[in-house]
Amino acid sequence: MISTRCCVVGGGPAGMMLGFLLARAGVDVVVLEKHADFLRDFRGDTIHPSTLNVMKELGFLDEFLKLPHQKVFELEGWFGDSRAKLVDFSHLPAPCNFIAMTPQWDFLNFLAAKGASLKTFRLLMRTTAESLIEEAGRIVGVNARGPDGPLAIRADLTVAADGRHSLLREAAGLRTIDLGAPMDVLWFRAPRQDSDGAETTGRFDAGSVFIRINRGAYWQCGAVMSSPRARSPRCGRAASRRSRPMSRG
Repeated sequence: MISTRCCVVGGGPAGMMLGFLLARAGVDVVVLEKHADFLRDFRGDTIHPSTLNVMKELGFLDEFLKLPHQKVFELEGWFGDSRAKLVDFSHLPAPCNFIAMTPQWDFLNFLAAKGASLKTFRLLMRTTAESLIEEAGRIVGVNARGPDGPLAIRADLTVAADGRHSLLREAAGLRTIDLGAPMDVLWFRAPRQDSDGAETTGRFDAGSVFIRINRGAYWQCGAVMSSPRARSPRCGRAASRRSRPMSRG
């Protein structure tokens, strides 16, 4: 059994950043990540100016920007035959005046390394939360399964950061309001030639949207399409969701 002040379930950007910030403030934290690594493609690969500014305040922006990345200072789009600038980040205060296109696994590995330097941070990979531990109507931790078998983690606060299909949220009986969405996105990559240009852009036509993002050696492309799941009460990943906090600690 492990006892901690806070157990964060889910090692995505939200869970890892929360775990690091709490540990940096002196709070004992255990972060659970069910996978053996962070290698998932096209998952939140945009590090926005607001996040860059947080990293600057933490004192490791320059170190982070040594990782491979592409800088996007502005976004343009085509509407029929007309070209228009949609967003211009260059007006924001430097040096956080662009989007850094960085693979999510590099971002998460970076946060994991920063967390490992703190005595109050512990990251358990290949560890899946399976159920909640509840006593007297209060959530006091999770039952998990790791590489060595079952593991009980007791915590003053349990945070479910385990994604859009959160098992812990469902186990806690928390309901979400599914607003639905009429579209979904098919992501794929295509080779990039020097003659292609370098701009990140999108094309918006009646009934169709296509975007391309410069990822250096290739284009990250997204084809937006209508989604029949938008009419389902359990709409897929394009849905917007709201939920109340899982634990009051």
